[in-house]
Amino acid sequence: MSEAVNHPLNRKLRMALVGGGGNAFIGRVHATAAQLDNRAELVAGALSSNPDKSRAAAPSFGIADDRAYGSVGELIEAELALPADQRADFVSIATPNFTHFEIAKASLAAGFNVLCDKPMTTTVQDADELVRIVEETGAVFALTHNYTGYPMIRQAREMIASGELGEIQAVRANYVQGWMCGLKVEPNPPRGGWKIDPEKAGSGSLGDVGTHAFNLACYVTGLSATEVSATMRTFHPETELDDYGHATIAFGESTLGTITYSQITHGRLNDLTLEVDGAKAALVWRQEDPNELIVRRTGRARQVYERHPAASYTNDLCRAACRIPGGHPEGFFEAFANVYNAAFDDMILRSTGGDRSETTRYPSVRDGVAGVRFVEACQASNSERGAWKSLISSTF
Repeated sequence: MSEAVNHPLNRKLRMALVGGGGNAFIGRVHATAAQLDNRAELVAGALSSNPDKSRAAAPSFGIADDRAYGSVGELIEAELALPADQRADFVSIATPNFTHFEIAKASLAAGFNVLCDKPMTTTVQDADELVRIVEETGAVFALTHNYTGYPMIRQAREMIASGELGEIQAVRANYVQGWMCGLKVEPNPPRGGWKIDPEKAGSGSLGDVGTHAFNLACYVTGLSATEVSATMRTFHPETELDDYGHATIAFGESTLGTITYSQITHGRLNDLTLEVDGAKAALVWRQEDPNELIVRRTGRARQVYERHPAASYTNDLCRAACRIPGGHPEGFFEAFANVYNAAFDDMILRSTGGDRSETTRYPSVRDGVAGVRFVEACQASNSERGAWKSLISSTF
């Protein structure tokens, strides 16, 4: 069982959820993941931008009427008015991209820890400001790039960090879906319409799935991207935003990376793959078969590492992310919960005066700004026919 699950707790952490009402998918995921290991309870929410819908959705999340709020402002004001031993400890943001910044900024300013969906913001300027606010307040800020929570991804990260693959030469991450094939754009879609609105989404498939591939490549290798050259296309006839693209990434002077993302590939569901080439070995992981990690070495039999909390060949970081015995598949919700658990560990340490925990176990605000910078650099590169653009911050 996960070490995080066994972390001593005097009480459950209290969660306030923003977004997730109606038919929204990701809000339910946040609520389930946060409470999966019985370390938190959902006590408050502003579940929709429509006050009536927000309050109407609360019972299905188990939120009491007196803590079902009609807006984020109402939630923050009312929660701050409660005694410290009753108010929410953290705010989870599961709303459209263009709303993340203002909600996160207000929550941090009010003293709440934050867990936020990606991309963190729609502009680098806003992302940089959130970095400053988080560092000034000392709050925990986690970005729910949940694929970093899979046990075999953490196995891969530690194998690379310990030098088992040797010097990293190349990394390839592909995130390919097909949900936009045949999509008919409705005037007032019941859900997800903001994703095809340039003003609200900030980017198309690049921000939706391309950022996951980018984050995973950086997380597993431990490398920092320095430059990018991108080519993007819009194939769907009724949308303006990109739905397919390639990015070539330089990680310093020696390592190269490539990312392909798509939401217009027929028959593909949620096919995120990662391949890493090292001087000594190479590895492959696929999200649709997440409990296996394949390692290849020239002249030797292929090795298949399986998710197994009691196996001697898995490392501590991998085992700590497991809940059930090997052969019993763990997946999307559990990986999401691992991001929450790492953030919970940090909240507890900071609230009790302890040192900050090893935040590389969850994507932080700095990973968030790196993702936003990646999106803006890809867009700028594409507008100049693939010109190389810097990913190095001039601010931090």
